[in-house]
Amino acid sequence: MSPLSAGRIGALMLRHWYLLRSSWPRLLDMIYWPTVQMLTWGFITLSLPLPAGAAGQGLGVLLGAALLWDVLLRAQLGTSMSFLEEMYARNLGHLLASPLRPIELLIAIAVVGLLRTLAGMVPTSLLAIWFFGYSVYDMGLALAGFFGALVLMGWAIALFISGLVMRVGMGAEALAWGFVFAIAPLSAVFYPVSVLPPFLQGVAWCLPSAHVFEGMRRLLLTGTVDGAAIGLAFALDGLYLALGIFAFLRFHDGARDKGRLLQTGE
Repeated sequence: MSPLSAGRIGALMLRHWYLLRSSWPRLLDMIYWPTVQMLTWGFITLSLPLPAGAAGQGLGVLLGAALLWDVLLRAQLGTSMSFLEEMYARNLGHLLASPLRPIELLIAIAVVGLLRTLAGMVPTSLLAIWFFGYSVYDMGLALAGFFGALVLMGWAIALFISGLVMRVGMGAEALAWGFVFAIAPLSAVFYPVSVLPPFLQGVAWCLPSAHVFEGMRRLLLTGTVDGAAIGLAFALDGLYLALGIFAFLRFHDGARDKGRLLQTGE
């Protein structure tokens, strides 16, 4: 088996760069929705009848949660869309008939998903400073931990969904748009895990996102970095990412054996 080729991975990433560069609606979409959500939550917070000190703290908590939630959402959608673009173009069979290996395809779409996330979130975070005087970068190095944990979770979900689409066809495409929203209530994005029913709290603690958002709230409300929460988030990410990679590769093998790699229908 040939070793991984940085050239083949880079070539596939370059294809997606050309695709994005030639389509301003795709570029706009990466910024539009995160900005809309940031503005919505920011204005909602400003409309609440809170004391001056509490209003500033509440703005930080809600805007921070909204921005970090979009990191997870964009990491998952960006990676899934990088794969689905190949399905839409009926290009997957051609790619996998080339020397490109499935693991190289996996790495390429994950990195493109990360770049899509950064392209959407950096401008949105700067707009939050302009509109509300709130900087997510005030979280310091903890922000890097929160960001990394959510990106890894997004990759894990996207790889599983991409593999499933490859195996069963475009009928599973809807999962790329709805799966993350299905786990949002358990991720405790805008409220603590403690408000969930007891039987759901255990499920929530199995999600890296719940640890990230609890850690973010603790940092913003008390100024304390919860290293244990970040560590648990990364530990769970490692497990889920390994499962996502395993599922992607197994789904690929199943699709190849069933002759589905050249089929992009339902």
